[in-house]
Amino acid sequence: MTHIAHAPGATPAVVAQKLDAAAWGLFFVWDGIALLADVGWGLGLLGVGVITLGAQLARKSFGLAIEGFWIVVGLLFTLAGVWELVGVQFSLAPTVLIVAGIALLVGAVRKVNA
Repeated sequence: MTHIAHAPGATPAVVAQKLDAAAWGLFFVWDGIALLADVGWGLGLLGVGVITLGAQLARKSFGLAIEGFWIVVGLLFTLAGVWELVGVQFSLAPTVLIVAGIALLVGAVRKVNA
């Protein structure tokens, strides 16, 4: 397999664009397969999380900056998928909102006191 960074004219921007296109392609293929196979929400969300985190891992392996937003999104999709597969009895959304709110409050207080 040819390393993209060694291709002629493969600037970091070109490599990033190709990785993004590949990740979106995988996302749509996975969504189509998940819908056709009726794998359920848990496995569907888990797959999206793995694709999202895998794209960031690929960025790192090509020497590109990791995008923190997409790491968080990937972790949330993965967590939601596992949450659904395990069958936790209370909703994930309120828990995530509370944790995000606490994190924002702590960040705001720490910046004021710093």
